[in-house]
Formats: sequence, C-alpha cells, structure tokens
Amino acid sequence: MGAVRKPAVAGLFYPAARPALKALVDELLAGANAEGGAPKAIIAPHAGYVYSGPIAASAYARLLPARALVERVVLIGPAHRVPFRGLAAANASHFETPLGPIAVDANALAALADLPQVVRLDAPHAEEHSLEVHLPFLQAVFGEFLLVPLVVGEAGAVEVGEVLERLWGGPETVIVVSSDLSHYYDYETAVELDRATSVAIEALRYEDLDWESACGRVPVSGLLHVARKRGLVARTVDLRNSGDTAGTRDRVVGYGAYVFE
Repeated sequence: MGAVRKPAVAGLFYPAARPALKALVDELLAGANAEGGAPKAIIAPHAGYVYSGPIAASAYARLLPARALVERVVLIGPAHRVPFRGLAAANASHFETPLGPIAVDANALAALADLPQVVRLDAPHAEEHSLEVHLPFLQAVFGEFLLVPLVVGEAGAVEVGEVLERLWGGPETVIVVSSDLSHYYDYETAVELDRATSVAIEALRYEDLDWESACGRVPVSGLLHVARKRGLVARTVDLRNSGDTAGTRDRVVGYGAYVFE
C-alpha cells in the first residue's frame, strides 16, 4: 500500500469509531426507500450525517441492487478549502475511513493524464469533506470497489463532462456527484430555491444553476451536461434541508438526492 489519504472529518461529520459508524450507515440505508432499478449516477449531499445522512441514504439505497455489478466508483465533489484550477486527482493509493481502506483506481487516473484540466494535487484532498463523507456509504453499499476521487476547483461544465465521459464505462462503473444545495437562507426561502434547483436538475438544465443553487454546482453541471448528451433521465428522490432533520429554521442548508437512469 502506498500513500494513504487519512480521514479528516471522522468524529465531526460522522462517527470515528468503526462499530458506531457501521451501525449508523446501516440504519440510514435501512430507513430509506430503495424502490426502482439501480441508477447509473447519483447526486447526494455531503454535510454531517445528523443533517444530511437520511437524504444521502435515499440515493445510496437505490444503488444496493447493483452491489454485485459495480467495480468502480467515480466520486466527484467541490473544493471547499483550497482554491485551484481544474480537477484535482490525489497521489494517494488508498483513501481510508474507519471502515477500512479503499483502493484508488490508478489505471483510471492514468487514462485522464492527457486532459489539461486534470491535475495531480494532494492539498485539495487533504482536508476536503465533500468526498470523504460519501466513502462510508459506498463501503456499506458496495463492499470492495475501486475509487476514482476527484475534487473540482475552478472549471466549467464541459471540462467536468469530458472527464466523466472518459470514465463513464458500463454497468461496472457508478458516478457519484457530491453537492449540498442552498446555504443559510431561512426555511421558506431555501425550500423555494431548492425546488427550483431540482426542476433544473430534472430538466438537465445546468445553464439554470448558479452559485446560490448548489455548492457543487460545477460537478453537478458536468453530470447534467453528459446526462443530456446520453439521454439519461434525472429524478428527485429526496429533497429536504437541515430544518427538517437536525437544525433550526432560521438559517438552513438544503439537501437533495437525485438518480440518473
């Protein structure tokens, strides 16, 4: 095993102890509606589990039927701490959670080496939570799999879409885009904004999204760009905010779960 990207937000966003984390993720998945076929791609939130865990589970539960088929997960989310241009791939060979290590798909990253928007940078990954909080869900759903972790900095929908196209694969590959929705509006305003964002996502209209729509607007836009080209159908499976789960209603963060089939 080469360099390992260690957990940065264990004990903050989710339990740091393996038994407690496994029990919580299993409970969240068991409480979610898993109806319908397994999607090719999902969008799910990345806040602390007490806030967004049930909404994320609503998307992940839909992937359970694909457990025996999926060998690779492309996980892409926005940078919150380190500014940079493009999409950052880490040099780590594994990403670790309290549930154990996940091997990075070195061959997949090598296949992106000729794309100018893809850069090798460890700093954007070191403290970034937008990817990390998804890993325990992925481990619970798929068990063993290869990970393609990419943090998105300053980029456009077409640039992100080009990377996703390169990695798209077949039924062995699932795409996971990490994003919360509106941030720190009152409850009623957030509900209105997040409903409009969901309409845009279901219509695959990334042009209708702005920075108020979602913190992961750029990776979401990249997925919508590819989904439109490939004729996928997007569906909202859960739409709530922190005022519905574990927070007050004066300043809330929106969370949506979406599947692409």
